[in-house]
Amino acid sequence: MHVQIGQASKARLQPLPLQSVRLCGGMWRQRQRINRAVTLPHGYRKLHEAGNLNNLRLAAEAGEGEYRTPVFMDSDVYKWLEAASYALADGPDPELEGWVDEVIEVVAAAQMADGYLDSYYQVLYPDKRWTNIDHDHELYCAGHLFEAAVAHHRATGKRSLLDVACRLADHIDGVFGPGKRGEAPGHPEIELALVELYRETGERRYLALAQFFVDQRGQGTMRGHDRMGPAYHQDAVTVRDADEVVGHAVRQLYLCAGAMDVYIETGEPPLGDGQRRLWHSAVTRKQHVIGGYGARHAGEAFGAEYELPNESCYLETCAAIAAMMWNWRLLLASGDARYAEELERSLYNGFLSGVSLDGAHFFYVNPLWSPGGIARPEWYGCACCPPNVMRQIAMISHYALTQDASGVQVQQYLPLKAETAHAQVAVDCDYPRDGRIELTLSGCSGDAWTLALRVPSFCPGATVRVNDEAPLPAAAGAMMELTRVWRDSDKVVLDLPLAPRWIEGNPRVDATRWALALAYGPLVYCLESVDQAPGTDLRDVYVDAEQPVQVERCPDLLGDVVRLRAGGGLNSAHEVEDWLYRTWGGPALSRQPMALVAVPYYAWANRGDGAMRVWLPRR
Repeated sequence: MHVQIGQASKARLQPLPLQSVRLCGGMWRQRQRINRAVTLPHGYRKLHEAGNLNNLRLAAEAGEGEYRTPVFMDSDVYKWLEAASYALADGPDPELEGWVDEVIEVVAAAQMADGYLDSYYQVLYPDKRWTNIDHDHELYCAGHLFEAAVAHHRATGKRSLLDVACRLADHIDGVFGPGKRGEAPGHPEIELALVELYRETGERRYLALAQFFVDQRGQGTMRGHDRMGPAYHQDAVTVRDADEVVGHAVRQLYLCAGAMDVYIETGEPPLGDGQRRLWHSAVTRKQHVIGGYGARHAGEAFGAEYELPNESCYLETCAAIAAMMWNWRLLLASGDARYAEELERSLYNGFLSGVSLDGAHFFYVNPLWSPGGIARPEWYGCACCPPNVMRQIAMISHYALTQDASGVQVQQYLPLKAETAHAQVAVDCDYPRDGRIELTLSGCSGDAWTLALRVPSFCPGATVRVNDEAPLPAAAGAMMELTRVWRDSDKVVLDLPLAPRWIEGNPRVDATRWALALAYGPLVYCLESVDQAPGTDLRDVYVDAEQPVQVERCPDLLGDVVRLRAGGGLNSAHEVEDWLYRTWGGPALSRQPMALVAVPYYAWANRGDGAMRVWLPRR
């Protein structure tokens, strides 16, 4: 969701307006081209084939055949509309705009006279509206409609979808709130959407309703707790008192993003304090190395502290997206660079792995170890992740820069041109494949202001140079601030010394004890069987972290990647295959040294369904 907060908010930093940043090249521009040319048309076809659009037509008494479930099918339509709107903001596309107008007409026709809109209830249970908000996603679908409407209005200036959204929001405001119904939705999402709808329209009732839903959480309002219990729905503790992320991972993280939006607008200290505690719980106890969340398939849920399995982890793509949304809001509220780095971790790993290089296949679940046989399908019966991926890729430039009265902050390194309040900023780079970042300024205001560059924590030894001046050291894990009266054509070069590094897990994590993961820049790497010597069983590999890791740029591999070669070897397969346990202290296993080839995790499963492994036992 593109966030556009007002000057009256309590945020430390401001995001840039939607159409003020344009990508100019690099891996993300290529992803946007594929998103527009392949993924969005693919999604449009699938919404027809899967029945999502027909469900809405049935609600308008214009469809054919039977209603198709699950209950939240409408939300996939809205996420696609949001993604397509961001693509239109990037440049005209008559065919795509025609599809968008067509789908909006379908949505508008389905809306009832009183503003209610949810095809599931309209078609199947017209007399039971708002009777099961714990489980049936009416408010969740409404939230995604609000997000799509705001994106469409910002991108095109048209009110066709925004008017639908406002009528539905007004209807919901007439049903829920103080003195009315006091419940929390089973699946958070409407909270952040209502805040953004408030920001777009100026209607404070929407902000008040968002805060109301946040306040209801943990008050025991849910009547239908299933066997998962109240913690699964984040209904056991209030948002202000919570200190551990629990339950369904996507729901928890959407709730956190919505609570941060409310905090940004109100500045209420207990709400912000609670979010910082939850972030600490997530990042230091329950985050997988790829910036993904959700240890358990059961309930798509967080596990206990340090419960971070590799093969059986869930790591839903939507959870990585929700984590990015949460970290973005934490960054805007505080200006703290660590939130931008955590966003980057999820962006390049847990999120990007969710879509294939061809743009037409997707992962819902993102394991860190696969013995083989896992391939990305073209769509899902529960298709929340594919259109969620589409909207994030279409708006990826939104995460690049922020600004405030003091200057401009570069948070993510993408080749781009941006219009800021202080100057026009052009960024030229090939990050994360290369660490040289060049920035050129023009249209400078003539006043002194600060250009701040984020230096990742994994880049000790970084330097920055302005024009022909001597390079200055730039501390890792912080913002490098350069304050001066900037002139047109001033050039700033940031050198980030990207190098391979080994990552170890906390010793409390059983699944990664005595194992290492390989990384280069923000990218986490993996081994795929297709890259290893013939006959290699990834269950038998080990790594020797004392050997140097070789770096190879491979323009023709997986869309142009940096490939790494690490020292390691294999345990003897014939010595381990005929026993499961033995007395410790017996003969040492024979080992065969060999070079191990690693590629970025996001690119796995694009060359068949062979085995893959992230965490590797040490020698």
